[in-house]
Amino acid sequence: MLSLQFLVTAFVVVIAPGTGVIYTLAMGLGQGPRAALWAALGCTFGIVPHLLAATLGLAAVLHTSAVLFNVVKFAGVAYLLFLAWQAVRSGGALAVTAERQAQAGFVIARRGALINILNPKLSVFFLALLPPFLSGNAATATMEMTLLGGVFMALTFGVFVLYGLFAAKARDLLLGSERVMTWLNRSFATIFVALAGRLAMERA
Repeated sequence: MLSLQFLVTAFVVVIAPGTGVIYTLAMGLGQGPRAALWAALGCTFGIVPHLLAATLGLAAVLHTSAVLFNVVKFAGVAYLLFLAWQAVRSGGALAVTAERQAQAGFVIARRGALINILNPKLSVFFLALLPPFLSGNAATATMEMTLLGGVFMALTFGVFVLYGLFAAKARDLLLGSERVMTWLNRSFATIFVALAGRLAMERA
């Protein structure tokens, strides 16, 4: 059930730079290790609804309902564009500045969670990823899906923490120049816009 093949597959998926990774890096660079940890925690918990949907079969409903899929999708697109604005706006929540902002951990985690919650492709992704690694015993399928999902979440949190702490460590090296900070903020904003565009093109 919990095979090496699943662990390798899940690890490869988790380390691939995506929206959650970019957000965690931005928090680590902008606000330091504490913010990076909260960002990683939020992104991890944002996976829970999609795992539940895959386990309960709701992901299949989302996959077949174009209206529901598009409602969640465009809410996610709007949110990513909002984060892009927050990265370039002076005093924005995601802006990388020389002085660390003191945002509440819950607020940082909530943003991270919403990034994943508002991505409908995650439910469909888990519906495709997890079943091939089940034993085939219908009586234990739910338990196995829950275990695999829990392992995936643990890997996500661990990898995101490492990304965030790396960014926090690099903070002092990168933030000595106003030009570098401007470049970082514009880069994060551009990436969020690109991710929003990619999400907008996704189909159920």
